[in-house]
Amino acid sequence: MGSLALAGLTSPMMNGPLFVLTLLAALGCGVIAGVLFAFSSFVMKGLARVPAAQGIASMQSVNAAALTPGFMTALFGTAAACLAVIVCSVLSRHQPYAGYLLSGGLLYLLGAIGVTVIFHVPRNQALDRVRPGSPGAAAHWNRYVTTWTAANHLRAAAALAGAAVLTIALTAH
Repeated sequence: MGSLALAGLTSPMMNGPLFVLTLLAALGCGVIAGVLFAFSSFVMKGLARVPAAQGIASMQSVNAAALTPGFMTALFGTAAACLAVIVCSVLSRHQPYAGYLLSGGLLYLLGAIGVTVIFHVPRNQALDRVRPGSPGAAAHWNRYVTTWTAANHLRAAAALAGAAVLTIALTAH
């Protein structure tokens, strides 16, 4: 029995590398859930409280600043880990943790990444084309804040659920 198993850090049925991969995927899901929760709970509310031109300019700046190696690694590195966990779930489909791996990975990939790519990225790109003080900018901003935030709630919940289900996989035996 390995030292991790002796220390109680692995499930008796999940090997060390898969345990580490699952743990990293769960932690990544949790980190992203926290970032998305922060946006849903107070960042977007704060931006909605300022005049539309300021909100638009601020969100344009936030969207540009989000394209950093650190955030992109957290967002898409977690997606890669979840994809690997899904592959492992198929390869170990008869194990008690396989369904949790599949479910947790899919929750993140579909609920967080899928919604990001299909919903948020196009809306962020459209917002980037809006001149903050132009006619119609305020109406665009009001629609953007409402729909973007509602869909962001979904992303946050999916990432958190993915973290929870992957955590359960670590103890399933």
